[in-house]
Amino acid sequence: MERITRLLELMGNPQNEYSCVHIAGTNGKGSTSVIISNVLAAAGYRVGRFTSPHLHSYRERITINNQMIDAESMQQGLNQVEELVTDMLAEGYDRPTEFEVLTALAFWYFKVQKVEVAVMEVGMGGLYDSTNVIRPVVSIITGVDVDHINFLGPTLKDIALNKAGIIKNGVPVVAGPMDETCLAVIRQKAAALDAKLYISDTAVVSRSAAPAISGQTLDIDTDWLHLEKIKFALAGDYQLTNLSTAVTALGIMQKNGYRIDPEHVRKALTSLKMPGRLEIVSRKPLVIIDVAHNPQGAKALNDSLKVLLPGRRRVLVCGVLDDKDAAGILKNLGENTREMIITRPEGIRGRDWRRLKNIWQNIFPDKPCCSEENIGEAVKLGCRQLNEGDYLLVTGSFYVINQARRELINS
Repeated sequence: MERITRLLELMGNPQNEYSCVHIAGTNGKGSTSVIISNVLAAAGYRVGRFTSPHLHSYRERITINNQMIDAESMQQGLNQVEELVTDMLAEGYDRPTEFEVLTALAFWYFKVQKVEVAVMEVGMGGLYDSTNVIRPVVSIITGVDVDHINFLGPTLKDIALNKAGIIKNGVPVVAGPMDETCLAVIRQKAAALDAKLYISDTAVVSRSAAPAISGQTLDIDTDWLHLEKIKFALAGDYQLTNLSTAVTALGIMQKNGYRIDPEHVRKALTSLKMPGRLEIVSRKPLVIIDVAHNPQGAKALNDSLKVLLPGRRRVLVCGVLDDKDAAGILKNLGENTREMIITRPEGIRGRDWRRLKNIWQNIFPDKPCCSEENIGEAVKLGCRQLNEGDYLLVTGSFYVINQARRELINS
């Protein structure tokens, strides 16, 4: 934390110029942050959002009211940061990481653009993340699952401890659904810091009509929010969990003076867009992409597709980074999959991509599997392999979805 702390000091600590919402969690950070950001924007606030990773451009990571940072501002900010990094190096500090530079850039841009609230997603973990320099109005831990074990620890308890590092003294914290062992860690940390803990209750959100791949119709019933038959533009059971977590956090903010009323929520939920989350990029043939990149995400994706497309078979195009639990991911994606096509994620973390074939054949020896290194060609092959009534699912990594989405949209 020394590098980011010093860099921000040299920048005049821009992160202290506006309110912040801080979000950690293995899965659900992106959707939860989008919901909160959109509701606050609908309520009239100027809202910055910092997220990672991106699908197509680094500029996607820094937005204000859903508008990406423009290229000129990004270059201007990076130039200023680089000048200060030179000063840091002269002082004997190590060079900041790429993520630290992007975090500092976001804090600077939000100050320059006079945002009122910044919704900040943790990059990884929490305790040592470069976003963990803020004192937020509310902290959120969406969930805890096994991911990044090389950095966060081998056990769920270790990972929970790291994510609990975003809890601040006296700052309310929201916990999404998670294993009781992890929740116990969150409870203990919150109690030690006198941070009131709110457990997200998924029962406050219920469907008022059968779900569809294009979205859901919901009722929301909490102590501060009562809405019936609202359109929620995000599909999937797991998005109901993310919504309940976001609603809990928004309720805390409302009680603390933020002007949020039911119509702001209704308006925001209807117009949400989340590229790469159960996203339909083609209807004929039906092609769905999703950034599920760990076992929990893969299970949530599969469970949702069973409800949304009951009985329909699929061809799966999948690439998983070398440091991910590929067996756990594939195990959760085999159901209703007729054929598997393995592809290589972009970047050096995808070098061992062919290992998936052996893993798949060990788990599902009766389901055919082939390899195509080029992501675009893998998608084309998948489309050719579809039978009547099948759909194509592309998933496994942001670094697969990036190229696959470009290929599908351009074609």
